[in-house]
This record gives sequence, C-alpha cells and structure tokens, in this order.
Amino acid sequence: TRLQGPWAGAVLHGLKLVAVAVVAQAVVSMARRLCRDGVTAAIAVAAGLAALAYSAAATQIVCIGCGALAGLALCRHRPGVSAAAQAPVSTAVAGAAGMSFVALLVTLPVLAYRSPHGALALASTFYRAGALVFGGGHVVLPLLRGALVPSGWLSDDAFLAGYGLAQAVPGPLFTVAAYLGAANVFVTPPAWGAAVAVVAIFLPGLLAALAAVALWMRWAAHAGVRGALVGINAAVVGVLGAALYAPVWTTSVGGPADVVIAGFGFALLTRWKAPPIVVVAVCLGASLGANVWFAVRP
Repeated sequence: TRLQGPWAGAVLHGLKLVAVAVVAQAVVSMARRLCRDGVTAAIAVAAGLAALAYSAAATQIVCIGCGALAGLALCRHRPGVSAAAQAPVSTAVAGAAGMSFVALLVTLPVLAYRSPHGALALASTFYRAGALVFGGGHVVLPLLRGALVPSGWLSDDAFLAGYGLAQAVPGPLFTVAAYLGAANVFVTPPAWGAAVAVVAIFLPGLLAALAAVALWMRWAAHAGVRGALVGINAAVVGVLGAALYAPVWTTSVGGPADVVIAGFGFALLTRWKAPPIVVVAVCLGASLGANVWFAVRP
C-alpha cells in the first residue's frame, strides 16, 4: 500500500498481467475438465453471459443455483461413486458442523447490517465467499471482487495486484484473503483485518468438510446430486470466464504490449508448464522493461 511512483506502477501493472495469464489458464483447464459436452458448455456460456450482463455479487450465486437446477434436469446420467468408504466423522459432529455452517452464513450478514464496513461485515464477506466457491480456488476471484470493490473496501488495481502477488507465494489461492483483509480501507489495524479475513474464508470449508464427509458417499451415489454438481461446476466455468473479461482483462490490458506480455505468461503456464513464480518474474520484468522503453523513446 506504500508503493508509489512510475516504477511501483509498472510492478503493480505487471502483477495485474500475471492475473490475466493465471485466470485465463484456469478458465481453459476448468473448461476442458468440466464442460465436456454440449449441455455443460451451454450452461457455462449462459452463466458467463448472465454474469457479464448483471455485475452484482448476487448474480454469481444465482448463476450457480441455476446451474445446479440445469444439471439436476439434464446431467443425471453421469456415473456415480462405485463404493462407499468408512466415514471418519460421527453423525453428531457432522450435524453440528453443518448447522454451524448454515447458522454463520445466515447470521453474519444480519449482525453486520448496522456496521456495513466493520469487522463483522468483513467476516461476512469472506465467509460467504468461502462457503459458496465451487470448482477451485480461482473461482473466489469474482465473488470477492464483486463484494469488495463496488462497496469501496479497496480499488480494482489493489485487488488485482494482490491476486498477482498470490501467485508468487506457496499455498492455496484462498490465502489472498490475508492481503485483501490487510489492504482494506475500513477495518484497522491491517493485521486485524488480515486475521478476520483468513479465518472467515477458511472456516466454511472446514465446517462443510466435517458436515459432508459422513454423508458424501451416500449423496454422491444419487443421480440427482451428481447432476446438480455437474451443473454447478459448468456454471462456475462461465462465471470465471466472465471475471476473466471484466474486471481482469478490462482493467489490466491497455495496449498491444500488454497483450503480448499476458499472452506469453499464458503460454508459459499452459504450453511449458512453468511454475507460477516464473510467470510472476517474467511478467514483472517485461512490465518494467516496457516502462523503461516507453519512457526513453522520443
């Protein structure tokens, strides 16, 4: 947050181009894995168009819900789980975790109503993102951006810079919550915002895992559940594809040089299977080089 000047701007711009390459790679790989036929491809396209047409955060949740309904109706033929496994969690623990998951999802927004920019509001935002992400860590991008940027918690530039920085460190992408919690302009000190965001984004996944593990094998054998999950995953591809265009592409790519840098980063990830840290280094170096080139040209 203290970086200033043209060099700092070039570094932040390079991180935004990293985000373009990484999100594009995620969209392509998820589409290949989760949209293997015309039905799932149609669900993804419909979800993506809806997410682009209506930018509200609730739109993404509606798209996922509609994807579940479409999958329930059209994708029930998918093969199921062949054998059940011993559940390592008791039914009582699973039930308590499930009730806690739902209770926090419902009550945190109510508790945060009187202070829309307080710590409870921050916790509610990250808990909702952690609870509603399907299909992989990159899907958290549109959910968090839709909740944080329009409400003024931080700017698009700061958001995408953090997303690029997250590629330079080990660990799951959800750890970007620490940066976002610290960089927000309302909840201080930064360490407190970071702690609230990290706990809130990981807690729902832990509760959901405890709740589902006792029943998952039974549920996964049901054709309707399988179909709904297929539809959810396809819708998630569409939502992430919409996020790739807006805000990732529209706020990061400003000219042919940016297209070349982001495209090369994408090729490094997909064709040459380079580690993300290499892509970060290349995009930062190219962005700094372009900044010097355009600065010295007559």
